[in-house]
Amino acid sequence: MASYDVIFIGGGPAGYVGAIRCAQLGLSTAVVEREGLGGTCVLWGCIPAKALLESASLANRVRHAKDFGVNVGDVSFDYGVAMQRSRAVSQQNSKGVEFLFKKNKITWIKGTAKLAGKNAVSVKGADGKEEKHEAKRAIVISTGSRVRGLPQIGLELNKSTVLSSDDVLVAERAPKTMAVIGAGAVGCEFADVFNAFGTQVTIIEVLPTLLPLEDAEVSAELARAFRKRKIDAITSAKITGAKVGKDSVTLAVEAGGEKKELTVEKVLVAAGRAPNVQGIGLEDVGVQLTERGFIKVNERMETSVKGIYAIGDVAGPPMLAHKGQREGIVAAEVIAGLPHVHLVNYDNIPNATYCHPEVASIGATEQALKEKKVPYKVGKFPFSASGRARTAGETEGFVKILSDPKYGEILGAHIIGAHATELIHELAVARENEFTVEEVDLAIHAHPTLSEAIAEAALDSLGRMIHA
Repeated sequence: MASYDVIFIGGGPAGYVGAIRCAQLGLSTAVVEREGLGGTCVLWGCIPAKALLESASLANRVRHAKDFGVNVGDVSFDYGVAMQRSRAVSQQNSKGVEFLFKKNKITWIKGTAKLAGKNAVSVKGADGKEEKHEAKRAIVISTGSRVRGLPQIGLELNKSTVLSSDDVLVAERAPKTMAVIGAGAVGCEFADVFNAFGTQVTIIEVLPTLLPLEDAEVSAELARAFRKRKIDAITSAKITGAKVGKDSVTLAVEAGGEKKELTVEKVLVAAGRAPNVQGIGLEDVGVQLTERGFIKVNERMETSVKGIYAIGDVAGPPMLAHKGQREGIVAAEVIAGLPHVHLVNYDNIPNATYCHPEVASIGATEQALKEKKVPYKVGKFPFSASGRARTAGETEGFVKILSDPKYGEILGAHIIGAHATELIHELAVARENEFTVEEVDLAIHAHPTLSEAIAEAALDSLGRMIHA
């Protein structure tokens, strides 16, 4: 039986980052991972999806190339080639994590793990053989989450006509028609991708808006942008039935008091993920779950069983790679016994959606502040008034900052537009360090840049906007 200080079960963003931090702190560390290092994010999520979105962005730019004085002639689009590129990018990133493991002397144990008591893990390899490994200090569960179908309405995933986000990442071609069930980040991103490659996309969402967790004004702006690109969206919708055929799916949909049937070549189910808590022996050692089925943890990422920790998607929402990475660092520093561990600030985790236009946010939405009766001021600046946005031909969207009217504290920030997912981090740093909108403005922003829109939105909340 091999012995380590810490064993991580799962090599996704939470697990591999936590393992690297453990190694940095002098702990002998192993990670059990059956597929490839990097987990869902690298292999089946963030990285390949964003590679496809880059292809989609290029496809849309080429369509408008003549507006910039660039004549490209006849252009065709091949989703299969874009898919192959995205897979190559994923594999490259996974190999990068392997390199980091070797650099930090972390052992990768290939196989499927199960808890074998409070201080041991049993691992079954691809050959079916089992071996036991000791974790002298801690076991960290970082098993992530999985895609799920909607069998209750007849949409069981089948890899043929009813697809998951994993399935579309290896599709050889873009279908002529597709229904996307769910208008969260995953649904909107893949709607964007397939629209760019010529698919007629219809999004179906049970809630009233696209990206229902975002600020309502941002959701409305995204809906307008999608309509311009002929992406259909049915919101406040209920799917009352589904007929799954060999080559198509027919959905019965109710929305706005009307009933309609929609027949499409493919259905993408993008209506959430489920935590991977089955089959890892949690019940055998007494690890408690929450009412929603996640592993119950405290602020130090400790479970109900001493010496066992949980991080990432399996430890609860938000189910975001960067949240999991921070939890991995916290768990590692707690296990190592550092005297001052900076715990996860769950109120300051940015959201990012990489469709076009991009959407990013941090902190409270305007509707949340209204519901809580929190006083606030709105500062807003449109990209249509930004010189840099005009030069790029990317004038959709705006920056919106919600601030405390008395002291200027930044309560929330919302961006829709080009490079929103990059721009949001100025406001993440500002909120983490308790900067006010006035202090954001006092930092001189280079001209011409998109980031000037943030300074202008801060000025608007002070009643001093310059350029609009």
